[in-house]
Order: sequence, then C-alpha cells, then structure tokens
Amino acid sequence: MLTNEFISYLQAEKRFSALTVEAYQRDMAQFAGYLKAEYELEDLTQVEKPMVKSYIVRMKEKGLVNRSINRKISTLRTFYKYCLRENLMEKSPMTGIKALKLPKTLVKFVSEGDINKVSFGDEADFPTCRDRLLFELLYQTGMRQAELRGLQDGDVDRSGMLLKVHGKRNKDRFVPLSREMVNMIAQYQTLRDATFPTKADNLMLNDRGEAMTPSFVYNKVHHMLEGVTTLKQKSPHVLRHTFATHLLDEGASLVAIQKLLGHEDLATTQIYAHNTIEQLKKIHKQAHPKG
Repeated sequence: MLTNEFISYLQAEKRFSALTVEAYQRDMAQFAGYLKAEYELEDLTQVEKPMVKSYIVRMKEKGLVNRSINRKISTLRTFYKYCLRENLMEKSPMTGIKALKLPKTLVKFVSEGDINKVSFGDEADFPTCRDRLLFELLYQTGMRQAELRGLQDGDVDRSGMLLKVHGKRNKDRFVPLSREMVNMIAQYQTLRDATFPTKADNLMLNDRGEAMTPSFVYNKVHHMLEGVTTLKQKSPHVLRHTFATHLLDEGASLVAIQKLLGHEDLATTQIYAHNTIEQLKKIHKQAHPKG
C-alpha cells in the first residue's frame, strides 16, 4: 500500500521520530478517509488540487485551528513530494496550496522572578531530588519533554560538563551543564540506583522506577508552576520558551540559542526576539517622559 511505503520512507530515510511518524500516519488516514467519503476515491495518486482545497475547507468547518491545518498541509506536501520522487505522479496537487496565516502571538514564558519562586522542599528523598532535577534540566537546557524522557546515563559527560540530547529526526546536540547541575545529576543517580536496583535504562524515572510518560512530565511541571505564575499554560514547553527568552534577555545571540534548542532554521528561533522587542517597547512607554 502506498501510504505504508511512504511511512517506511519517513522511518528509514528521513529518520523521523516515532511521534512524528505517528502524526503523519494519522494525517494520511484522515485525508484518505475524506477522499473515500466525498469522492469515492482510494488512489491517492489521482488526487487533484480542488480536492485538497475542499479538504482544507472541511477542516475549517470542523473548527480546526490554522496551526493544526498547516501541519496536515505539510504532511500532504511531504507525501506528494515522495510520489513525485518515485515517479508515481507527474504533478503534485499541492502546487500553489499555501499554508494558512497564523495570528502573531508572543511566546509565553515565566519571568525570572517567578522561576526563582519554584520550591521543591527540603527532603533528600528520591522523588524530591528527581522533581528538582526534572525541572532544572528543562529550564537550564531548554530541551523538549520527549528529549528529557529519552536521556540515558551515558548522555551525561560529567568531566566535560556536557549533556548529549537526542533531538528530532535523530539529530544529536550537546548542551553545556553548570557544575551545580552536574552535582545535582550525580546526587540523583546515587539516590535512584539505591531506590531502584533493577530499573529502566533511562536517566529519568518515575516513582515506580520506570520510564516517564509525557503526562507524568507535564503534570510535574504544571504542579511546580501552578503556585508561582498566572500563565494559563504551565507546560514543559513553556520552560523551553523561558530558557530561550532568558538567554536572549541576557545577551545571548540567536544563533547560539538556535544551536542549544536544536532548531534547524534560524527563523524558528527568531520568535523569541519579538518578546524582547515588545518588552523594550513596554519599558520605554512606562519610563520615557514622552512615552
């Protein structure tokens, strides 16, 4: 089946992560279901541009936000590039199909003052030590929650004070660690190994000595931020935004932040510059005599 061949291509050649591949599978299944229901069409190589346009309209009618629709458009664009590459089609139905406009919104982040209010308690037990390390790793490295969950003990270079992060599309990057962070990891590993002699291979474990789930990480971060910030979104990704914003505020270059975050395109990192500019505008308006 063509869709299965496409998915195998994403896994073997593009080396997309498992989560990305799952998203592509869902997008393709939804598109195929729409074609069959609306046009009685099962051959994806027979799709024409008006069909794609009607699919986009249908998604809008169902209330999908533009960002979600754009992701599905991107999936179809990748699929039909694959079809052209395999000489299955002469022309892509995605030609001329543009992404929908997104509203310009500033990245949400936690202020430095609020970050410093996060409390973990004074206990020296495994859960407390683990929760503190979980939070600090996300905030001090800017890694994604999936990258945190995928960390192994071997990814920590204590002597070199570096952490190897396995990013999207299986691309690794190295993030520097402070001496305090290295010591925090060492303390955690000692407690972890004493608590769970037989454990999973991951660096970070849940309360049962197993690999963490996305919901476990989310709930921990949400609980930690709940008492210190009024932001509606209190997720691991907010800590990633906070890491980048604080670095930029302290003078780090966008290129350096790009490398630390693992962004392929600098344009993706530039969203953080808008936060700094808006903050400067706010300060100017409040402080300038003629503001």
